[in-house]
Amino acid sequence: MTSETTILRRLHKMLSGLIMLATIVAMIAFPEPTYAQERVERRTIMQMLFGRAPRQEPRDFRLFEDEPVIRRQQQQPKKTRQKAKPQPAAEAPVVVEKLPDAKTVLVVGDFIAGSLGDGLKTAFEATPGIVIETRANGSSGLVRDDYFDWPAILPSYGAELKPSLIIVSIGANDRQQMSIDGQKEKFRTEKWLAEYTRRVFSFAALARSQNVPLLWVGMPPFQSGSMTADMVTLNGIFRTETEKAGGEFIDIWDGFVDENGKFVLTGSDINGQQVRLRGSDGINLTKAGKRKLAFYVEKDIRRLLGDAAVTGSDALGAGGLKDLVVTAPVVNEEIIKTQPISLDDPALDGGTALMGGPIATSTAGKSPRDLLVEKGALAEAPAGRVDDFRLAKPETVISNPVIRN
Repeated sequence: MTSETTILRRLHKMLSGLIMLATIVAMIAFPEPTYAQERVERRTIMQMLFGRAPRQEPRDFRLFEDEPVIRRQQQQPKKTRQKAKPQPAAEAPVVVEKLPDAKTVLVVGDFIAGSLGDGLKTAFEATPGIVIETRANGSSGLVRDDYFDWPAILPSYGAELKPSLIIVSIGANDRQQMSIDGQKEKFRTEKWLAEYTRRVFSFAALARSQNVPLLWVGMPPFQSGSMTADMVTLNGIFRTETEKAGGEFIDIWDGFVDENGKFVLTGSDINGQQVRLRGSDGINLTKAGKRKLAFYVEKDIRRLLGDAAVTGSDALGAGGLKDLVVTAPVVNEEIIKTQPISLDDPALDGGTALMGGPIATSTAGKSPRDLLVEKGALAEAPAGRVDDFRLAKPETVISNPVIRN
């Protein structure tokens, strides 16, 4: 027992010494970490000649995950609040004061007449010599005189406004039955058409009794095919009866259809630009449509009212109506006929006459064109020309012709 105890004690001392030795060796081999001092870089030759580049801030590895976000924030320029640019003030519409003796144009009828009046006011807003007065009832017509009696009301408008020109546009609401001699007559029957024709002529004659010119503006096409067909019939009545009463009919149909004659919602305005002319219902007119409607009437108003239609700047309201004025043709002058020059006879061009010599006087006869139109006389073709169909003279006939087989 004594020997075993001694051996264990010795082994214990040896192990304790080995552990102490291992601890000392570990402390020498792996010393306590210390923070390295900042490394001082040496200057290169390029840096000595051109100077050092800007020093970059050391990257913090502890913020490595957030570094890209910080970099983007540093690269983004600072936003500067810019002052809002002042918007240009809208130009106030130029109001032209009408002259005390300005001529009045009275526009009467249904809702088409109301649209026409709005367009004419725009067209003549810069014309001091013309005043547009619109007296329209949108639901009126010549059929329901119990609702709105135009023949009874028109004279009062004439006495009140004393117009220099009356414009009528009516008929869009007349596609309904009519009371004739106490009986209801359906639309477009023979009796209905006869009575309606009588009423149109009576109303046109009543407008002409004011001793002023009358312009009757026809109906435009509508989106409804049946309504459009009815307007064609009514426009024929308006034209015939208005001319009988001494007025003028203005056809506006082509301005609101395409090249195939079909109704269009969008078309050319007075400047040739594609715009919306009709409302979504296919009946009413837009602002551009009203202006185009007035365009067809404007030139006739200027023609009938003369100097009163001249604007202050001597410009026409439509901007391009000067080109539509038709001037009188130049008087036909005497046409001097010149014979064609032959290659073997240059004397026909007057080559034998001296320069500065007497000028041949022209005859007072009429030109070949006038003779052909007025009397049907056809000038004879010169001898030898391809269209000279006269019989050959005897001396030109070859005698004893040789017949060859």
